[in-house]
Amino acid sequence: MGPSREQPGAARGTSEAPPPGPAPVGDATLPRPGPSNDSEATAEKVEVELAGPEAREPPEGGWGWLVMLAAMWCNGSVFGIQNACGLLFVSMLETFGSEDDDKMIFKTAWVSSLSMGMIFLCCPIVSVFTDIIGCRKTAVIGAAVGFIGLMSSSFVSSIEPLYLTYGIIFACGCSFAYQPSLVILGHYFKKRLGLVNGIVTAGSSLFTILLPLLLKVLIEDLGLFNTLRVLCIFMFVLILAGFTYRPLDSSDKDKQSNRFSLFSRKKFSPQKKIFNFAIFKVTAYAVWAVGIPLALFGYFVPYVHLMKHVNETFQEAKNKEVALMSIGITSGVGRLLFGRIADYVPGVKKVYLQVLSFFFIGLMSMMIPLCRFFGALIAVCLIMGLFDGCFISIMAPIAFALVGAQDVSQAIGFLLGLMSIPMTVGPPVAGLLRDKLGSYNVAFYLAGVPPLIGGAILCFIPWIHSRKQRKIQKATGGEKMEKMLGNENSLVSSSSEIFKKDSDSVI
Repeated sequence: MGPSREQPGAARGTSEAPPPGPAPVGDATLPRPGPSNDSEATAEKVEVELAGPEAREPPEGGWGWLVMLAAMWCNGSVFGIQNACGLLFVSMLETFGSEDDDKMIFKTAWVSSLSMGMIFLCCPIVSVFTDIIGCRKTAVIGAAVGFIGLMSSSFVSSIEPLYLTYGIIFACGCSFAYQPSLVILGHYFKKRLGLVNGIVTAGSSLFTILLPLLLKVLIEDLGLFNTLRVLCIFMFVLILAGFTYRPLDSSDKDKQSNRFSLFSRKKFSPQKKIFNFAIFKVTAYAVWAVGIPLALFGYFVPYVHLMKHVNETFQEAKNKEVALMSIGITSGVGRLLFGRIADYVPGVKKVYLQVLSFFFIGLMSMMIPLCRFFGALIAVCLIMGLFDGCFISIMAPIAFALVGAQDVSQAIGFLLGLMSIPMTVGPPVAGLLRDKLGSYNVAFYLAGVPPLIGGAILCFIPWIHSRKQRKIQKATGGEKMEKMLGNENSLVSSSSEIFKKDSDSVI
């Protein structure tokens, strides 16, 4: 592929009769919601013309239902294992711990937190690979890498190698398998995309409910290493699931069109295709991209340390894994409930739902050490899970409202990458506090502070966004007024010319 190929505009015969639409990009004066410039608009226009009337509509079913189930398995396997890491954490402490090592909890916490952090850190990179080699290849390769990392983790003899095998290799594979599972859904569904996304993301909640029960039995009967080998079955099924991500534009004509589309975007907007850092010029998005990661420094702490805290505080309680399951149950409910509520909240004001969720997440984290009865802890976990689902379900709608449809993918990718930092650092710090102080009380109190601070920062976003929109509307109104005055002046000049000619003819 190179510049010497046939001109893109002729790929579908659009050069002879361009479709009706707005004026050329160079004459456009209306601003767009995102940071994209005129050259990016030109690239978008070329791609729209390339699509033409023969562009395929999503089938809204058929093979897409199998793709949906595969994506649901992916979401459940990846985040179900991550969310149930509290049980693996306790098992790792029992397997590798020693009385002489006073920092064992700190060291072990790095395994799970590094794994979750790497999943999000790789998201911007995975989006590039998905664009280049497609969803199917990216997902299959990622699942295979995850399988290798998880299998390798079952042969280690100390905690340190798990940083590489489980924390990096397994997590990177999960990231490469996970993101294509969300992208492919838009290829098969449009009208039902909201429903399908809800079903797929509910997979992580379902697995978070069921995996603790399975892991408890496996760890007690088989031990840590054989449990990891059993979990490799999930990753093997994930490899097979990736093969279902069949691209729709498989014809030679569509492939040729896709090559031209890629070339056109590279020609006009190379920055947008790879990493579009211009979205950080949108002030409201920049504040959002700072507030969310700041709020998440304590977010992953309960997932990692809750089971250890339960074992230390409620030694006589039965079915201790119910505490972790409770978060998963109400998280699924929260995603459906608040996702529906968000449909009635206009635009950027959806941020207030995230503010509410961070307030309750922080408050419930602080209440964990105050619970003296196991039932009270279950109630706290149920409330925490409900608002955890609220936070997750409205991330994409808020990103859409802040930067617009063109840049929403990159906006979410950058945000997930930034989220990796606090989610990696938070649990080890909590583990270090536990090692130094002898209990988790201070760790959970401090874990509740960042969500409150982050939520307070998010409160400014609607005001910043509305202020920016007023400036845009004011500027747009002035330009429209100038254009109307120009048209009136042209009309007056034309009338004067006609009057003059008529007068000359009479004379």
